[in-house]
Amino acid sequence: MPETTPPNPTARPTAKWRIPLVIGAVLAGAVIGYVGVSSLRHPAGGDIACNSAVALAKKIAPLAHGEVAALTMATTPLRLPDLTFEDANGQPKKLSDWRGKTVLVNLWATWCVPCRKEMPALDSLQTKLGGKDFEVVAINIDTRDPDKPKNFLKEANLTNLGYFSDQKAKVFQDLKNIGKALGMPTSVLVDGQGCEIANIAGPAEWASDDAIKLVKAALAPAAAGF
Repeated sequence: MPETTPPNPTARPTAKWRIPLVIGAVLAGAVIGYVGVSSLRHPAGGDIACNSAVALAKKIAPLAHGEVAALTMATTPLRLPDLTFEDANGQPKKLSDWRGKTVLVNLWATWCVPCRKEMPALDSLQTKLGGKDFEVVAINIDTRDPDKPKNFLKEANLTNLGYFSDQKAKVFQDLKNIGKALGMPTSVLVDGQGCEIANIAGPAEWASDDAIKLVKAALAPAAAGF
């Protein structure tokens, strides 16, 4: 009489599948280890294309004193979002329009007293250093009367700054999302690739000798002698 009992399905397959499972576990561990090491080399949010901006920040850090002592120098490579806003004629602009030029991005509003006090210094900085290599891009974020900030600049005779605005204040939110806008005013010094060099939460005396020297060093680090 033939044997009708089916073979034990677990007897040999257990040994058969053990090796692939072990190999899979080892490979998974290797992948996790690689990701862990990679995250240490390239922190979250880091952009290796911005390493030169971090190197520049470290080089000019000794100049962040006096009137610009509150500046925080970049320590992690970070490319800013491509901020979008409008010019004085209501035409769309974005931060990438300034590629190749160092920019001081400043967010201000007429309801912000420190902002209004800071604007003459920003206008003076633009007068002294503005040109093919540098520009102050001051973006107004008043969400109501669009004529109010324009009238403020006109009455204060601040004529050297270009007028830029974002009535939805999205530029503030975009910078806040990456930890670069904690209050008003806020300013970020950005290199020609759109990478952060330094930032400051609050006003600064941008017309001071301290500020002028620091910005000049950011434009021409090799000539600064650091």
